[in-house]
Amino acid sequence: MQTTRLGRTGLVVSRLCLGMMSYGLPAWRPWVLDEAASRPIVKHAVECGINFFDTADMYSAGESEVLTGRFLREFCRRDEIVVATKLFHPVGLEFSSGMAAKGGGRRPPPNTHGLSRKRIFHAVDASLERLGMDYIDLYQIHRWDPATPIEETMEALHDVVKAGKVRHIGASSMWAWQFAKAQEVARANRWTPFASMQNHYNLAYREEEREMIPLCRDQGVALIPWSPLARGFLAGNRRADDATAGATTRARSDEIAPKLYYRASDFATVERLGTLAKAKGVSNATLAYAWLLHKGVTAPIFGATKLPQIDQAVAAVELTLSAEEVAQLEAGYEPHPVLGHS
Repeated sequence: MQTTRLGRTGLVVSRLCLGMMSYGLPAWRPWVLDEAASRPIVKHAVECGINFFDTADMYSAGESEVLTGRFLREFCRRDEIVVATKLFHPVGLEFSSGMAAKGGGRRPPPNTHGLSRKRIFHAVDASLERLGMDYIDLYQIHRWDPATPIEETMEALHDVVKAGKVRHIGASSMWAWQFAKAQEVARANRWTPFASMQNHYNLAYREEEREMIPLCRDQGVALIPWSPLARGFLAGNRRADDATAGATTRARSDEIAPKLYYRASDFATVERLGTLAKAKGVSNATLAYAWLLHKGVTAPIFGATKLPQIDQAVAAVELTLSAEEVAQLEAGYEPHPVLGHS
């Protein structure tokens, strides 16, 4: 497994990051694996040299953090691994898709979400307790909070770093101007800036190439994109009628993917991906991850619910693509509306 630095920090991470959203409670989302089914997958990832693991407090109402800590204590030395988690959304089984509860769409109680000073201080302690760890390597804001002044958020994040609870901070999907504003507020006040950006970026969705990615490259901010396979869409087994006849549980139950992808041009992207993958003797997934690594990404955050999916991701690290092959994969891309900021 190859490693690299996380942006301009001294933190060493594997070129792949295992996303831990898939492990926790099936009651949260039906495709999530329980502890027994998750353990061998995480163990195999560690055996393959992955040392970077990303979760969030909202995943499985906190159970993902519990399993992340339990597995990593069992399989790893704490000083060798990098543990990332996130805050913003409410934590509860009824909040499986963000701010709105299942069913009636009940809003979460006050102070249980967002990026206020109160929320950050409570959330970091709750995450540390669930993880069973003394510190978090990378603490990320899951989304932008328009209701809280960014000065309050950045100072609170700086304070949890200075308190020794967090080593570095990161951000996730937002507008480039928001990210630039947050970084400038931190610099002006000599607070801790964001070291990473976890944005929505894959072969089927490339709108981040317009502003956010150039900004991060210019500022030395690590890119660790989420959904590198477009929620499984790029794997090549999705169809327009997935909601009723999907090939997998996730395809049938995922209400988000059809809103992000599933256009005719997206299916054409998958066809190009599959053609080149077959020619190179690799899976669609391996080639999709390799494309991201060739685009200057630090470490894509990938999910796995089966052991072979770990191997497919690991194979991408050694896969070489020519400039012509990269151009072949990108040909025919049609712009999307901006998606994934909320």
